[in-house]
Amino acid sequence: MNLLKEKIIEHGRVIGNDILKVDSFLNHQLDIDILNEIGKEFKKRFENSKIDKIITAEVSGIAIATIAAQYFNVPVVFAKKTESKNLDSETYEGEVFSYTKDKMYKIRISKRYINSGENILIIDDFLANGQAILGLKEIVDKANANLVGVGIVIEKGFQDGGKLLREAGINIESLAIVDSMSEGQIIFR
Repeated sequence: MNLLKEKIIEHGRVIGNDILKVDSFLNHQLDIDILNEIGKEFKKRFENSKIDKIITAEVSGIAIATIAAQYFNVPVVFAKKTESKNLDSETYEGEVFSYTKDKMYKIRISKRYINSGENILIIDDFLANGQAILGLKEIVDKANANLVGVGIVIEKGFQDGGKLLREAGINIESLAIVDSMSEGQIIFR
C-alpha cells in the first residue's frame, strides 16, 4: 500500500534499529483519511472471506479495527488488558508478552461477544514478535471460533512474528512490511 508507505516515510520516526514511531497518524494522533484507506484495503484483501466479527487488542488496534469494520459491516470486539468490575466474569483469556513493556499480561474478551463457529478477523497496528496475535488467537480457539486471517498495518519483517505466524498456517495480510531500519532510514520489502 503505497499511500501508507509514503506516510510512514514522511511522518514515521525511527528510534534505534527496532522502534518505529507512527504515533502522529496511526496510534496516538489519528489521521482518519489514512485509516479509511487502510480499512478499504483490508476489505479488499479479505473480500473473499466471510467475516462475522473483527477483534483486536486494547488500545492501539481499536481505531484501526473500528474504521475497517464499517467496510465489513460487522462489530468490533477488543480484548481488554485489565480486569474491571464492569467486565463480565465469564471471559476467554489469552496471554501476551509485551515487547515494548517487557512483561506478560492477560487479555480478555467476554464470552457473550465471541461465539462458537463465528468467522473472526484479527486487526492490529503492528506485528513484531507475534505475541499479541497469538494471545488473540488463543481466545478465538477457546471460543471454538474460526480465525479467518490477520490484518496488520505495519509488520516488522526483521523480527520473527510474521514468520512464526505464517509457519503456523495463519493467513497474514500486512499492508507495509519493514525489512530494516537504521540511521533513521526505513527499508520496505
